[in-house]
Amino acid sequence: MFRILLVCLVLIALPVCAQSEVDQSLLASLPNVSFHGSNLVASGRLAPADIDRLKRAGIRHVIDLSDESETPDFDEAKAMKSANIGYENLPIHGADGLSVANVRAFDNLMKRLDGQPTLIHCASSNRVGALIALRASMLQGASTEEALESGKSWGLKSLLPIVEERLKEASNCNETLLASAPTASDRSACSGE
Repeated sequence: MFRILLVCLVLIALPVCAQSEVDQSLLASLPNVSFHGSNLVASGRLAPADIDRLKRAGIRHVIDLSDESETPDFDEAKAMKSANIGYENLPIHGADGLSVANVRAFDNLMKRLDGQPTLIHCASSNRVGALIALRASMLQGASTEEALESGKSWGLKSLLPIVEERLKEASNCNETLLASAPTASDRSACSGE
């Protein structure tokens, strides 16, 4: 009887342990921080002094959308590894980096880390919001308005006109690809690769 009770307690506690919530109060002073559900955080640039707070707050993964050249005096990948925090770098170079290929790569990262305490950042959170909006519309079926509102809540600001343009292009491509017989050049032009 005791064994059955112990097994039941472990099985009940397992999902709670696996999906711990981020302690938002420890991260509130990060630049341009925003919280999305219990385990997703967006922010601007991280500094070496932030790493311990990330760890204590329960962050298990970081997705960095910055290029290494943006922080020449800070090896973020090495700092995260030392803190036993998973680290992924997907450099997004402004508007040019808002490609379909990068949206798909971002989507793959988000799916792989789904439900795990994750912080996504760039210099200001603008690129974070841009990718969130593009992913929402292009890959998750959100309307343009819903995607843009979501992107803004994650930090989308100066890239807003570019994101609106990309979403309009994607919408036009979807209409072309749904036509009765799109040509190979239509499919190529719409792939955005």
